[in-house]
Amino acid sequence: MINIRKGEKADLPAVLDLVKELAAYEKALDKVENTVERMEEDGFGSTPVFGFLVAEENDKIIGTSIYYYRYSTWQGKRLYLEDLVVTESNRGEGAGKLLFEETLKIAKEKGCSGMMWQVLDWNEPAINFYKKYETRFDEEWVNCNIDF
Repeated sequence: MINIRKGEKADLPAVLDLVKELAAYEKALDKVENTVERMEEDGFGSTPVFGFLVAEENDKIIGTSIYYYRYSTWQGKRLYLEDLVVTESNRGEGAGKLLFEETLKIAKEKGCSGMMWQVLDWNEPAINFYKKYETRFDEEWVNCNIDF
């Protein structure tokens, strides 16, 4: 049975491993610079900037949903889903659906006007998963980044 719960500091090594697994799937493992120590500060320090859920099966973390709040001047508070990851060996068992739906529930409970996220245009399994939720795929906006 899969259990979904709020993430704890002790979960961060397993969560970072899942993030790295996703990065490898996206052919960008070399781009992961984050550390457990940074995640501890950013998630549990004096001003936490993200929250997360974990999916467990037989006391082993098999998935995570990492999110934070952002503000839209047009729509107000929104929940941004940074990552939804289920380890490859457990995909197709329902953990992703449970994590996604619990994240949606958090967004609604916190008074958000909606939830947003990104998906790579070649990631057909993820796109097909999100289509089940009547997701609107935005083709107008271009992602912009500045790294320091």
